[in-house]
Amino acid sequence: MYNSEDNNKSTIEVEKGYFRKLRLRLKIGLLLALMVPLAALSFYFHFQFNSTLKESGKVSLAALAESQRSIIDLFFQERLININSLFQNMEFNRTPSREDMSRYLANLRQASDAFIDLGFFDDRGTQIGYSGPFPYLHGKNYSDEKWFTALMKEDRTYLISDIYEGFRKKLHFTIAVKQLIGGRPYILRASLDPEKFYLLLHTISLGKGVDSALINKEGYYQIVNPERGELFSKSEYLPFETHGSGIDELKVNGDSILIAYTWLKLTPWVLVVSQPFSVAYAKMYQTRKIMIASTALIVLLIAGAIWFTVNRLVKRVQATSVARDELKSQLYHASKLASVGELAAGVAHEINNPLAIIFAESGVIRDMFDPAIELDSSPEKIREALENIDTAVFRAKGITQKLLNVSRKTTPRLVYCDINEIIDDVVGGLKEKELHVHDIKVVRDYDFSLPEVYLDPDQISQIFLNLINNAGDAIQGPGTITLSTGGDDDYIRVTVADTGVGMTSEQMSKIFLPFYTTKEAGKGTGLGLSVSLSVVESLGGRIEVQSTPHVGSSFTVILPINEPGDFEHGANESG
Repeated sequence: MYNSEDNNKSTIEVEKGYFRKLRLRLKIGLLLALMVPLAALSFYFHFQFNSTLKESGKVSLAALAESQRSIIDLFFQERLININSLFQNMEFNRTPSREDMSRYLANLRQASDAFIDLGFFDDRGTQIGYSGPFPYLHGKNYSDEKWFTALMKEDRTYLISDIYEGFRKKLHFTIAVKQLIGGRPYILRASLDPEKFYLLLHTISLGKGVDSALINKEGYYQIVNPERGELFSKSEYLPFETHGSGIDELKVNGDSILIAYTWLKLTPWVLVVSQPFSVAYAKMYQTRKIMIASTALIVLLIAGAIWFTVNRLVKRVQATSVARDELKSQLYHASKLASVGELAAGVAHEINNPLAIIFAESGVIRDMFDPAIELDSSPEKIREALENIDTAVFRAKGITQKLLNVSRKTTPRLVYCDINEIIDDVVGGLKEKELHVHDIKVVRDYDFSLPEVYLDPDQISQIFLNLINNAGDAIQGPGTITLSTGGDDDYIRVTVADTGVGMTSEQMSKIFLPFYTTKEAGKGTGLGLSVSLSVVESLGGRIEVQSTPHVGSSFTVILPINEPGDFEHGANESG
């Protein structure tokens, strides 16, 4: 039996599933539509911002390196000026006394405490004057020392040497000035303490995590942070002298380092200023974290707004859909009430006829037993009256049975059927002979390539029988009933065409109404087409009608080529 409550539950579940999918698709679609452009813009601005901050960090470190180079160059220039002034403003003789040298050194130390000692050399490399903490250096010959030979050979008046130990066996570097006295070259040389120079370098290394070092062109440290390396040890990094200055990013001991370098003007040393990425780009990293957090917050806010808005909208749409379905149900119920009124009138008319016959025949039988009326009460007459009552009862029963078939759906006996065989079974035998007696010819036009259809053969046979009976009743005199089949990949079509009286458009609009008939009174109940349409629609099909008055009519039954699962789904849908 067809269960409307189960069908309603199934329909509700289908609608809930539909709205769940709709809600999910809307959320995903809106999120993608808003998030993809936002993510692209965020990525672009994030990249640009990082690039800008990165360049800013490089420029800042490069500016610091240039500032330190200027200070270091200025320091060396001042020390050269100190020594030159001393050399020029005081009268040096070829054999300065120790007191003179001590006085000269004291003057230099007033300018900078980095000066260690002071020495005066003749053109043969002998230190003929000395003042400082290493008195044994007085009288030493420096002709083989690199700084001395370089200054004497080259056409220059000063030299700043690399770090070296010399005769004192202690690292220091020399600032030497050459000058002619009496036509012979003499050199005044002062040595500087690397530790004091490092203090100067450390003092001007402003900035968190900034570390500065001086490296000669062979790659050896001249000034370096003791935590980073040793004096005159080999540096792992040495830029090209021809590049002047620049910025590099390096990996040192697994740590990413930003390095700015610039070569000094007065000596072939390069100033290397380094800073860890984590410090150099600290502002960038902090800003990036803020940007990421802000973007994530915006995304969450937008996602939350989308989630909330979609839920509200879908709930409203779902509520509207439910209200619409309820309204449709109410309208359908009102329509059914109107149909019930029409049915009641039709049923009253159809049932009254057999009831009148029953009443009349039962009255006749009663009169037969009344001696005063003197009616023939023979068994034959009584049997005849009872047969009339039976005929009326069966007629009333047939009407109620057809009415039940209209109002009630039964579970069909579904099997695969050959439509052509079903039609032949319906029209063959006695039916075709009956039509032949009335001079009605049956023409078959079958498509034998049709696939089998999954349906109830008893129901579909009844439909075709109804249509053939109607076609035969519509033909007055000789005529033809044409039975044709055909179809495509989705549907099968069965057409029953006749050459009968046809129908007007007004009649065609009513033919599927229960109890409406164009036949004469007593020849039809008006339920055949209504029942047929109900069965065809339950199979997911439809009936199409074409008719022309005085020409004929054609009824086409269109059935879908269903699989078992498709039919069950369609039955639920139609119910």
